[in-house]
Amino acid sequence: MPKYKIAVLPGDGVGVDVVQAAMVVLKKLEVDAEYIYGDIGWEFWCKEGDPLPARTIGMLKETDACLFGAITSKPKEDAARELAPALQGKGLSYFSPIVRLRQEFDLYNNMRPCKAYPGNPLNYRDKIDLVIFRENTEGMYAGVEWFPLPDPIRQALGLHPKMKPFRETPSSEIAVSTRIMTRKGCERIVRAAFEFARKNKRRSVTIVEKPNVLRETGGLMLSVSREVAQAYPDVEFKEANIDAMCMWLIKNPFDYDVLVAENLFGDIISDLAAQLVGGLGFASAGNIGDAYAVFEPTHGSAPKYTGMNKVNPIATFLAAMLMLDWLGEKDKAQRLEAAIAAVIRDGKVRTYDMGGQSTTSDMGAAVAARL
Repeated sequence: MPKYKIAVLPGDGVGVDVVQAAMVVLKKLEVDAEYIYGDIGWEFWCKEGDPLPARTIGMLKETDACLFGAITSKPKEDAARELAPALQGKGLSYFSPIVRLRQEFDLYNNMRPCKAYPGNPLNYRDKIDLVIFRENTEGMYAGVEWFPLPDPIRQALGLHPKMKPFRETPSSEIAVSTRIMTRKGCERIVRAAFEFARKNKRRSVTIVEKPNVLRETGGLMLSVSREVAQAYPDVEFKEANIDAMCMWLIKNPFDYDVLVAENLFGDIISDLAAQLVGGLGFASAGNIGDAYAVFEPTHGSAPKYTGMNKVNPIATFLAAMLMLDWLGEKDKAQRLEAAIAAVIRDGKVRTYDMGGQSTTSDMGAAVAARL
């Protein structure tokens, strides 16, 4: 029996290409695993009305970890128009499968390393090495929204004095999104950041928030962060507002080490940090819970490149590296990162985003050869 059962969800668009390249690399590493493929993505939304079928959820529950590719997502109205005719008008509403996965399996920790590998022509500056911890299940992405605004919700919101300017606005013209944050959610993501910093001898953890404006939700996150920081006197604790951090990461990227934020703000700074080290072709993430984890490149499905064997698969290779590390296969994870770094440093194989003409599979073959 294989040591691991690993779910593989290529998805659609370029997700199929980058996962195929990653599988070449994983097989060369001789990971003792059975790979089980599952259904997810736009095709299943259009023909079944569910981009994350129940059979896929069931399969994931029987595996140790998941490698995920990419999926197409569209606004609610556009998604409804693309449903199969038999499903039209049945009240089906598109919801992001990856967000649902995070909530279904309580994958509260979105960890995204952003590292500038030597020789990458896209590095903003060499030697940047940041790790972002993004709360993955609450905040602005919890999905509690209304449009138009239902009367019971409007009545409840009307108790707040700051709703006064909206009293004359018809409910049919008001959309509301909530930012729901709990003490538990704040504490466990901040603690995960500090634990990582201590374990990996990182020098600092910076909380990125906006408590001067978002006084209740941001205030909770900040106060919990200060409480947690007291248990880690060996790790420097810093505080920064999200808007200022977007400027400071460009101006002084070496001043920061581990960053932690709620869902929306974490999404923003992790994409910004990714661009500092080459863009989304180098941006991997682990969606990590206490018992399960899903690893992915953070780029989208790039439909215009579907089937062209063109895009950079390094982010997917780095996602596989994170998965191996999480599974406890640290030697294989280190070997994989060393092979990736060697190919980047040599510069002989470069995809279009790196200024070259190599294909997705060329990059996979090059990294596999280094192993």
